[in-house]
Amino acid sequence: MTATVVHSGIQRGLVEWRQAFGGAALIGQMFWPVATLVAMFLLRDRTIAGGTQLGTFMLPSVLGMFVAFGMMLVIQYLAADREDGTLLRAKIIPGGIQGYFIGKLVTVSGSVLAYLAVLLIPGAFLVGGLTLDSTSVLILAWVVPLGFVATQSIGAMLGSLISGPRGAGYISLPVMGLIAISGIFYPITAMPDWLQPIAQIFPVYWLGLGMRSAMLPADAVAAEIGESWRHWETAAVLGGWAIVGLVVAPIVLRRMARRESGSRVAARREQLLARTA
Repeated sequence: MTATVVHSGIQRGLVEWRQAFGGAALIGQMFWPVATLVAMFLLRDRTIAGGTQLGTFMLPSVLGMFVAFGMMLVIQYLAADREDGTLLRAKIIPGGIQGYFIGKLVTVSGSVLAYLAVLLIPGAFLVGGLTLDSTSVLILAWVVPLGFVATQSIGAMLGSLISGPRGAGYISLPVMGLIAISGIFYPITAMPDWLQPIAQIFPVYWLGLGMRSAMLPADAVAAEIGESWRHWETAAVLGGWAIVGLVVAPIVLRRMARRESGSRVAARREQLLARTA
């Protein structure tokens, strides 16, 4: 992968990010972060193991959840770009698929960072009880980037399996189910014993755990498995998924792009017009 491809991908991603957060689109982008803030505020006075307020527990977990939402954004972008021919155009450019993948990482990561800012800045005042110091910054400095790559690469791999926006809607259901069992909204130790190992296979749980370890007081660890923040395990799982994703995602995207043709794009447009007519 040449420096030109990387630079082109970054530039493309920044342009798409500005378009996604411009004008009326900004309202739709901010809906879920604001709705989540309202939910945390309403739950702020409930307590969990160790005496931590539920709203305080939820804030770092929700930040991890929004990082994981990058998976869904990649799937949606892939479905739309496949339908309108964007992926086909990338296919015919030397290094186009690699540049496309880098661009999507930049666009989605920029979007998620905006969500995190909207959640964290007012959220720290709404729920209180967070611990934000130099140690927190160091933990977040490796948890967040690994989380970005791990989840968005999974999104690219899943997105390569679907043919259009309708498929993106179907595949979002199991992803939302995975988030629900990953200890985001309530400690995973409160989940059935048979669900806990399943959640720990995937990066969503570890994202939430890493965020909580960075931002919650020390006594909040009482609500975690083994009463431990498990930093080594977090780094291993997130890093493993990130490495697999960086290797596999471009391969499956190239294979998907090879199946694309002008006639397939035209057929999808006709189907879209038929559905909206």
